[in-house]
Amino acid sequence: MRKQKLVLIGNGMAGVRAVEEILKLDPDGFEITVFGSEPYPNYNRIQLSKVLQGDTEIEDITLNTWEWYEENNIALYPGETVTHMDTSSRFVFTDKNRMVSYDKLIIATGSVPFMLPLPGADKEGVTAFRDIKDCEKMMEAAKNHKKAVVIGGGLLGLEAARGLLNLGMKVDVVHIADSLMERQLDKTAGKMLLKELQDQGMNFLLEKQSAEITGNNRVEGLKFSDGEEVEADLVVMAVGIRPNVTLAKESGIPVNRGILVDDHLETEVPDVFAVGECAEHKEMVYGLVAPLFQQGKELAKKICGQESEGYQGSVLSTQLKVSGVDVFSTGKITEDENTKSIKVFDDWRGIYQKVLVDEGKITGAVLFGDTKDGNRLLSLINKKAPVEEYLESDQTAESGIDLIASMPDEEMICGCNGVSKGTIVQAIQDEGLTTVEQVKGCTSASRSCGGCKSLVSDLLECTLGDEYDHNQKETICACTTLSRDEVIEEIKEKQMTHVKEVMNVLGWSTEEGCPKCKPALNYYLGMVHPTEYEDEKESRYVNERLHANIQKDGTYSVVPRMYGGVTNADDLRKIADAAEKYKVKMIKVTGGQRIDLLGVHKEDLPSIWSDLGMKSGSAYAKGLRTVKTCVGADFCRFGTQDSVGLGVQIEKKFEGLNTPHKVKMSVSACPRNCAEGSIKDVGVVGLDGEFEVYVGGNGGTHMRKADLLIKVKTEEEVIDYTAAFLQLYREEAAYLERTSAWVERVGIEYVQKVMSDKKAFIDLIQRMDEALSVIQEPWEQVINDETLLRDLYQNVKIPAGSN
Repeated sequence: MRKQKLVLIGNGMAGVRAVEEILKLDPDGFEITVFGSEPYPNYNRIQLSKVLQGDTEIEDITLNTWEWYEENNIALYPGETVTHMDTSSRFVFTDKNRMVSYDKLIIATGSVPFMLPLPGADKEGVTAFRDIKDCEKMMEAAKNHKKAVVIGGGLLGLEAARGLLNLGMKVDVVHIADSLMERQLDKTAGKMLLKELQDQGMNFLLEKQSAEITGNNRVEGLKFSDGEEVEADLVVMAVGIRPNVTLAKESGIPVNRGILVDDHLETEVPDVFAVGECAEHKEMVYGLVAPLFQQGKELAKKICGQESEGYQGSVLSTQLKVSGVDVFSTGKITEDENTKSIKVFDDWRGIYQKVLVDEGKITGAVLFGDTKDGNRLLSLINKKAPVEEYLESDQTAESGIDLIASMPDEEMICGCNGVSKGTIVQAIQDEGLTTVEQVKGCTSASRSCGGCKSLVSDLLECTLGDEYDHNQKETICACTTLSRDEVIEEIKEKQMTHVKEVMNVLGWSTEEGCPKCKPALNYYLGMVHPTEYEDEKESRYVNERLHANIQKDGTYSVVPRMYGGVTNADDLRKIADAAEKYKVKMIKVTGGQRIDLLGVHKEDLPSIWSDLGMKSGSAYAKGLRTVKTCVGADFCRFGTQDSVGLGVQIEKKFEGLNTPHKVKMSVSACPRNCAEGSIKDVGVVGLDGEFEVYVGGNGGTHMRKADLLIKVKTEEEVIDYTAAFLQLYREEAAYLERTSAWVERVGIEYVQKVMSDKKAFIDLIQRMDEALSVIQEPWEQVINDETLLRDLYQNVKIPAGSN
């Protein structure tokens, strides 16, 4: 039987969730193609503020990895936008001149940020806060500028302001209303939030209407309609969103505010559906996660031919943490002449709770500071419960455990993902779940905003009783209850040598593992058994398998190795010839003193590497990437040491080494530190007659100044201490933990103590030499044989254009 062709336009949370639901109902019924304008897999847009604030990395907010698309046979085209739909012939067309047919079509184009049409809004330094690109713009601006203005005192604006404060900027928040988050909070809660955020360093300009953005090429200030003006190097507009309906409208699909859909999320055009922020159902457009996921479930039932009542709309609720402050609201938030309220106001503890009652039934609530009753109130509102039911349960539910125990099985624990208490309890009992992370992996509860984690923890305690461990260890992933240290100990004790073997012997809950644990296990096995273990390339991240980094337009970046940043005329000619032959879009000198060829097509990767005849610079590696050097004593009048020579020695010694995360090094010839050793994983600074070795630095989002490890006299000692430090890091850090985070965690004193133990020091160097002795870079073996090179690429199966 022929599979139906299903095309999804939009690779965001709502659309991909609908695909997940379809795969649950009919995993083999569809040939699925997904187009996404952003060059990333599906990620959690709710968590963007954490990326901006420096609490997490982009990889950490990914909901569905590149491997997920591969495993589900989904053809993903990231960085590719559908520009036209022909609903008569059932084809979609993209900006990459691609044409794809469909039997069923889902439009999930989401929303676009509303940009105030102010004079000067086109100046450099004006941005929205909607996607990863906006985050990157703001983080880049914070490196060189200090004064930011955020227009909008809603949730998004406040999260942007918090992030910019974390990045070291001074922040003014401009809001046209007289209270913050007026759509979610009443004035009492809004004022409490204002005071809390002022104490954190934000400055607020309320009841201000923006009139003009001033400056020449770059923004210099923001002028208001009353004539006042504030200085600004960066202006962030967070004033709202509007459904992205342009594509549907141009294709003849009826739209109002959003794309008009029925109870099954189908448009007026047969077999064309819309879901998420772009869809309008019964004159309502929803922007919160929970309603969008409810829509996805009903859409999936329709597409898979299952009977259902369809989507009946949602009672909106918001539970979130604004700059560390818990707030919750649902239903009505302000009183009228027919409304009575139950209020608790505790100014000392910063707690405010208001429950609204109409005709004896609960119709809304606002909670500030203590939001544990949020889910219970939402459930009572949904079932139109009398206020007495709330008051009675309020008397009995004295703790989180009491609250959980009193909840019926059908009550929602995770509103975002539609996960009920009964679903979680059954999963705990049937699957033997014991941690919040396992519940998240199995049921998706707490997968989105994370606001229900405490409820999930309470539910685990209620279900497991005394067996529940409150001080839960950090497991490798949701597939196991074991920590990193426990897994390594088991690998050593049982002499396991394959990723699948580890999963089988240690009782992984998923047969194939997940994209989080597979590369970690591959690394740990290689670290424990350096001479016996055969690296499993299929367990590595795809960038590492392709020896190239994907770019936002779906092309790739190729970086040949240049030891110590030094090259020669022959290699430069090769690079120039290759760049010309493969029509490279940009030739860029990188911060690591190499040449990056950007814009190479995937099908040209084997040929360009063969033509270059140079080793890969491992710009994608969880290992040594670069050793940056200054020109050194041979040329610089300030130089006291041969920085280039030492840098080349270090790079040649440690190239190809696998480490928990990327490692960057540098060697400077004098205290001027031109190679920036103070922000490198290992930084060497030459002095007159000695060297300083610094470790644990990071120049990225989580900036950290390196610690002085030791001062030594000779280059040999520099290399020995570098080897010992890296081996200690390899053996003790968690996979994907940078040296900066590891040194911060264990303390430089601990590292120095280990290094001061002569036997331990020598043992570390010997284990490092053992690991280096067996490095066989497959790239080196096939670099001069394009046929073998193509075989290497043929074995990498990934969705089109993915990472």
